[in-house]
Amino acid sequence: MIFSREYIGYLGRRTVKHLIEAKFITSSDLKATEEHVVQALTDELSLEDRINEEVRVILEAYSDEMRKTGAQYQEMFKKVKTELARKYKAVL
Repeated sequence: MIFSREYIGYLGRRTVKHLIEAKFITSSDLKATEEHVVQALTDELSLEDRINEEVRVILEAYSDEMRKTGAQYQEMFKKVKTELARKYKAVL
């Protein structure tokens, strides 16, 4: 993940604070709201890591075929990652 867990927690707390100050949201349980926002941020930011891992698994399964055809790993990685991002409707 590109950000540390501590920084994501900070972002979550600041986001909730700004949303409440701007009167976009109200919350009777500030701590629970912050936890939900932090979890959502963590899930979203770790999506690329999960996609990268899935790409590695897929390419590992096709490694022999890629060697035979002379396919470049980096090119295939980009292509498969793009397809998975489209499948998951992710913006990377």
